[in-house]
Order: sequence, then structure tokens, then C-alpha cells
Amino acid sequence: MKVLTLILKLTAAAIMLQTLFFKFSGSEESVFIFSKLGVEPWGRIAAGISELIASILILIPRTTLIGALMGVGIMLGAIASHIGVLGIVVMNDGGQLFIYALLVLVACASLVYLNSNKIPQLLKLKI
Repeated sequence: MKVLTLILKLTAAAIMLQTLFFKFSGSEESVFIFSKLGVEPWGRIAAGISELIASILILIPRTTLIGALMGVGIMLGAIASHIGVLGIVVMNDGGQLFIYALLVLVACASLVYLNSNKIPQLLKLKI
């Protein structure tokens, strides 16, 4: 189970971290995506920061559940954007970004399931 958890963590974090370069550097594809969504540049930067935070939280054992929950939310938004506005294929990428979003969603949802015993503890947090 520890190996599976590690694979899920590394998959989700690696994919989200890999896309940060494109978001933060203002690559043509990222600018196109967020322009089409009507949230360029702030949406692109906010998405990048959110993915960075989620990735870090996923990799820290105490905060994996929080990061995975963030990842699920972020990827549901990405998938909805693809289905509703962008289309599965963006700028002739063959659907690669959509597939990455699905992979991260599955990895994060699996991490949530595997850490579901920590949800009651998370709900009791006092801020």
C-alpha cells in the first residue's frame, strides 16, 4: 500500500509541477487556454500557484489529504473547462493536457480515498 501511495503522490505532483513552467513563463499554449477562458493572466497565475501548493501538500505525509482534495478540485475545474469551452484537443496537442488532468484527478481521488480515515480529524481543525 505504501508503494501505491507513493506512486499516486509522485504522479499527481509530477504532472502538476511539470505544467508550472508553462503557466509561469506565459507559454503560447497557456496564454491561449486562459485567454479562451477569459481569465488571462490572473487565472493562469492563480492556477499555477494553486497547483504548486497542492503538489507540495500532497508530498508531505501530514498534509497529503488536503493537497489531494485541492488537486481533485483543480482538476475538476480543468476537465470542466476542456469539456465546456476548450475541447479535448487544445492547439493540436492530441488531448494530452486533458489526459494529464484525468490522470491527476484519478491519482488525487485515490489519495483522498486512501486517506479517508483522516477526514474526521481534518473536519475538527480549529483555525
